[in-house]
Parts: sequence; C-alpha cells; structure tokens
Amino acid sequence: QVQLVESGGGLVQAGDSLRLSCTTSTRTFNYNTMGWFRQAPGKEREFVAAIRWNVGTTSYTDSVKGRFTVSRDNAKATGYLQMDRLRPEDTARYFCAASLGLLGTAPTDYRYWGQGTQVTVSS
Repeated sequence: QVQLVESGGGLVQAGDSLRLSCTTSTRTFNYNTMGWFRQAPGKEREFVAAIRWNVGTTSYTDSVKGRFTVSRDNAKATGYLQMDRLRPEDTARYFCAASLGLLGTAPTDYRYWGQGTQVTVSS
C-alpha cells in the first residue's frame, strides 16, 4: 500500500505556470505507472497524463499536449506535473494515482489515489 500526497496547486492567471508534486509514503515507488487526473465541479474525473515509472514513457490527453510535462525523480520517489500556459479550462482539482498497469487512462486503472490539490486559473 502507498499513500500519495499532492502539492503545488494554487490560484494563477491564464498563461502562468504551476508545478504539481506527488510524494509517496514509501522510499520507492513500487508501481508501474503514476497517473495525473483532474476533476472540475460537476464533471467526471478525467485523465491528464501518466508516466511509466521505470522507463519514463509518457502519455497525455490531447488538450494538454505541448503545455504539460509529466516527470519523476526516482531518488525522491516523487512525481511532477509541470503545467505551462495554463488556461481557465484547466481549473480543477488535480490528483495523482498509482497503478500496476501501463499508462492507463481510466480512473479504474489506478489503485491508490492522493487527496488532490486545487488549481484555479483566472482569465
């Protein structure tokens, strides 16, 4: 079992950047994939990005390609989501999650979840 904690959210203006972090309760991330999801009020949780932990392969939803970058630091067992050129439609609560699968895009592909961090982008 692993506990995940997100941080780095906040209130920014359109065009600004934020970097979210996802720290784990274990010294190593013992899962195949770390995923990032977001959920806006009244909407379903949606896939944002994912990274295969050991090899670094990444996947993104189309709306964030070229603006967001997912990465990880093995030594710190920490994942990151660098978000550039933020838009008001990126406003949501962002969650990181751990999966034994490979770059899944459905919430059901992920077993463990953090509590999320709020990102609000004003126009």
